Amino acid sequence: MKKLLILAALLSSTASAITTQQVITAFQKAGLEASKPVPITREGYGMAPLVGKGVRFLIPSLGEDTGGRVFDVPDAAQRTKLARYYTALGEESAMFYSHVFVYQNIVVQINGELSDAKAAKYKAALMKLK
Repeated sequence: MKKLLILAALLSSTASAITTQQVITAFQKAGLEASKPVPITREGYGMAPLVGKGVRFLIPSLGEDTGGRVFDVPDAAQRTKLARYYTALGEESAMFYSHVFVYQNIVVQINGELSDAKAAKYKAALMKLK
């Protein structure tokens, strides 16, 4: 019985996981810029912890090659580590500030040049996902 309960818990947590594509689609449906999503390679992580699977997207109004990232990180400890990495960069220098949102298995990091008001719209679109 105990094994059955553990299996049911695992299946239910996996079934409700949000995908990076669902996040990008939610941004777009909300009328937000999230263009040209591409998988992030190991090299694309830079100094960030290599956890989960990420997708980079562009926000053309911020300038060429500027946007954000959406990471699917199933492990809560790794999710926290990744979010703290991006948050700490901004605390070290305003030049590296990012908007960082964590929701369920997802971490979103968006360039800090995006206004707080627009960032709030991205966060709201993310939080509507189930």
